[in-house]
Amino acid sequence: MMGSWDLSISKELSLVEDLVQRSIDSREPLLTEIAGYVIGAGGKRVRPAVTILSYYVVGGKDVDRAVQIAAALELVHSATLLHDDINDGGVMRRGRPAAFKKYGLQNALVTGDFLFTKAFAIGAKFDPEIVDITAEACVRLAEGEIRQQANARDLSMSEKEYLVIIQQKTAGFFAAGARVGAMLGGGSREQIAALSEYGRHLGIAFQIVDDILDVVGDESVTGKPVGSDIREGTVTLLLQHALNNGNATARTELEGIIRRGPKSEEEVLRAIDIIAASGAVDESRARAGEYAVRAKESLDLLGPEPQKLELMRIADLVLHRDA
Repeated sequence: MMGSWDLSISKELSLVEDLVQRSIDSREPLLTEIAGYVIGAGGKRVRPAVTILSYYVVGGKDVDRAVQIAAALELVHSATLLHDDINDGGVMRRGRPAAFKKYGLQNALVTGDFLFTKAFAIGAKFDPEIVDITAEACVRLAEGEIRQQANARDLSMSEKEYLVIIQQKTAGFFAAGARVGAMLGGGSREQIAALSEYGRHLGIAFQIVDDILDVVGDESVTGKPVGSDIREGTVTLLLQHALNNGNATARTELEGIIRRGPKSEEEVLRAIDIIAASGAVDESRARAGEYAVRAKESLDLLGPEPQKLELMRIADLVLHRDA
């Protein structure tokens, strides 16, 4: 079970949560209800924690602006979760029906637009450079989603391409949050670059662990069925390892399952068994560990502030999370 990672900033994270909740208030009660439902499925708020700690570690004092940008990024993240479920056909999120299943596709799409708009209503108050960084992270995320869909069931996809996609879809947001936090805290150019690299490596580790949980996670903890990537034909590091290093007969069977369109539950479970038997889980955990180490090493030039230790601890906790 993943331990507590909010450490000394529980008050600041509560401020982020309060701002997010205030921001989704609408004159249309149903829109507020759906937005609140999506926000409630947002998980552990790792991204805002990284933003707040990056602000403090470079000497930031008045945390209000860091709270605002962290809330804006969290609104964007929630919108992307909603749209991801629609794109992927994911029917469960954190143990509850996905918003589009509960409220309908049209209402869910409108709510996603609403959350993006609310995010940029907050973000627009900042300097153009901050706005550009957050907007670019959103653009890269959209490009990563298109790129992932284009590579679905492409078993020749390289590990390099996989890393490009997860940097666009996941790591870019971690990096943007760390970067803007450090900028708002008055960090030097070197400190800002170091924290951006920390966020990027942390995000890669986070996504690799996410892919691992899709194979070996406990559904009662993760809140969604295992095998989602297999159903969608998403090529992950685990799948690449299994195809490159597994038993030849099993590899052929796995290739056939992934290349199919709709898959039976028996086929999904069989693919999970093949991937697990190939050693892909341990190999992928080791790779995630490498990126967690790189994240911590990115902080070397920072001083001995307690927030540096907290950022390092987050890297360890992300590596060992179970949801």
